Amino acid sequence: MAELAGLEDPRARAVNEKHGDDHGVNLGKLRAIAKRLKTQQELAVELWATDDTAARLLALLVCRPKAFTRDELDAMLREARAPKVRDWLVNYVVKKSPHAEELRLAWSADPDPVVAGAGWALTTERVAKKPEGLDLAGLLDVIEAEMKAAPDPLQWAMNHCLAQIGIEHPELRARAIGIGERLEVLKDYPTPRGCTSPYAPVWITELVRRQGDK
Repeated sequence: MAELAGLEDPRARAVNEKHGDDHGVNLGKLRAIAKRLKTQQELAVELWATDDTAARLLALLVCRPKAFTRDELDAMLREARAPKVRDWLVNYVVKKSPHAEELRLAWSADPDPVVAGAGWALTTERVAKKPEGLDLAGLLDVIEAEMKAAPDPLQWAMNHCLAQIGIEHPELRARAIGIGERLEVLKDYPTPRGCTSPYAPVWITELVRRQGDK
């Protein structure tokens, strides 16, 4: 904790706080610490218990994902305040857990939009890597009906799923683009030069073009 406190940078904190993340530790330096520590599950549990955002990020880098129970992962998501912590928890830990599918189903139906967003993030992972058994047309039905009015974290996750369906599944591409055009979610999102717009019709078209160039 003392080492993390010593890495605190007011400028980094100011940037992170704009995104809802209350820490000022450079993530590259955080990863260097994790590389030095290697996997340490007991330490990860202790770091998580501090409720400090930088410590929790480090915990997620040094933990053993398969060591957590389903209930522990559920509680961790609900405890996580910072968007970066939630993002790393889902991507670095839950996706590697044997409980990922059970949590995907439970979280997707949760009334908390933050929790539901995590469920949709896991669904997007399945759309891309293991779509067998998913009702993709049904997912598009839900997105079309609910994404426009969804709160921000949930809307973003549903939009990502919409784009992924359009990118990965040619038979549904025209419908996915059409939904994006009708709902106009993130159409005017400010996109830095060199980055792809999160507006689904643009996102889908650009990623498909790049795949065709390979």
